[in-house]
Amino acid sequence: MALLAPGFLSLGNLLNILLATSVIGVLAVGMTFVLTGGGLDLSVGSLMAVAGVAMALGSEAGLPWPLALALGFLAGGLLGLLNGLVVVRSGIPPFIVTLGMLSAGRGLALLLSEGRPIYGLPEAILYLGQGRLWGVPVPVWLFLGAVLLGQFVLSMTRFGYHTLALGDNEVAARVAGVGVVGLKLQLYALSGVLAALGGILFAARVNAADPTAGVGYELLAITAAVIGGTDLFGGRGTVVGSFVGALVMGILQNGLNLMAVPPFYQQLAIGVILVAAVWVDRLRARRRT
Repeated sequence: MALLAPGFLSLGNLLNILLATSVIGVLAVGMTFVLTGGGLDLSVGSLMAVAGVAMALGSEAGLPWPLALALGFLAGGLLGLLNGLVVVRSGIPPFIVTLGMLSAGRGLALLLSEGRPIYGLPEAILYLGQGRLWGVPVPVWLFLGAVLLGQFVLSMTRFGYHTLALGDNEVAARVAGVGVVGLKLQLYALSGVLAALGGILFAARVNAADPTAGVGYELLAITAAVIGGTDLFGGRGTVVGSFVGALVMGILQNGLNLMAVPPFYQQLAIGVILVAAVWVDRLRARRRT
């Protein structure tokens, strides 16, 4: 990209890549936990829209900005928890449950907002999407903070060890004393909270909560996690790897934009990369066995 696109390696462009990647990267952190635990969450794009709308409606109703933010996080966390409840109580595969929430969440966002973007967010919330700290955009700091905290939790805590064990072998994890039901609920709730963070950052960047925000973002989050080495079938993954995967996608899109490549070719490239990443991952798994 540096050879093909003039200005690609400039500091301003590198910060633009991180900024453009921040929302997808935050979603990828939550997706890493769910995938590593043997689950799947296709609803994160819709949940980020619901969270953004909930936050904007709270602000529009006169709530102080901290309470409006809390409302957005609560909406994402509760819908994520609902995903987990349906998965553990019904026995329906996560693919179907979260696919249903993908549609239901989008409908809820459109219903709450009456199908219109909600403009005019408080300055304190706008700072989260448009402000700069020491010259670096605030969304980048929040993205990096989510990555570092997520990596620590997944690799250094009991919660992370249990998540890896759950994804590797649910029956063995249950026999070993892992609270499988509670852990699954926590994983989907965590994914919902991080989707809410992504929705809040997105809304703050454009100064509007759009009920159509996040369309297709679930696939981008899954792609970032898989490129970073997270196993689609659970038991293996790192948040730092998903960070790298998100950056790979961001660099690809940024470079193609600088080279004036039409957007539909970019979508084609992302699809090819996803299939190639899973294929390479399967080949590596066969070699290990």
